[in-house]
Amino acid sequence: MPTLPFADYAKRVQEHLERDYGIPVITRDIPDPLTGDLDGAEIDVDYAITPEQRLFLLAHLFGHTVQWNVNESAFDLGRQYKPPVDEALFPDVLAYEGEAARYGLTLLHQMGITDVDQWFSNYTAADQTYLLHFYRTGDKGEFSAFWKEGATLIEPKPIPIFKPTKRVFRMDGVVI
Repeated sequence: MPTLPFADYAKRVQEHLERDYGIPVITRDIPDPLTGDLDGAEIDVDYAITPEQRLFLLAHLFGHTVQWNVNESAFDLGRQYKPPVDEALFPDVLAYEGEAARYGLTLLHQMGITDVDQWFSNYTAADQTYLLHFYRTGDKGEFSAFWKEGATLIEPKPIPIFKPTKRVFRMDGVVI
């Protein structure tokens, strides 16, 4: 796969979120090892992440922003869990994370960014595997150890109309 223009795409996504959805994107110091946060009306990302991480986080956290504003139970599911987490919750967690990814991919497609599907699917699969590992063990290991090429492609999901509404920042959330 050719190298994607992550910095350009991330800049375009941020502008789109702010202009078309009214969702400010704030770049600031987010306590390690977290990389991003959201409150339902704003997306915050760490200043020390790579353009690739930034693009993923903007699309992914947008997906969670949609969820939090259209589904009350999604907000509850998005709270932090302290490991070890009951594995009976994993199917719901994976469905929640998968839906966020589907909204995020739709956002990218809305903007004409259509050459990232396999990368975004790979990143999402690694993110989900990493998250479940963390929930099982409490270990915040090296994210790259969970990366695999050729993940099943994510199917975009239409973004419902919503009004971004502030709730609370997760701060201790699962965007690790």
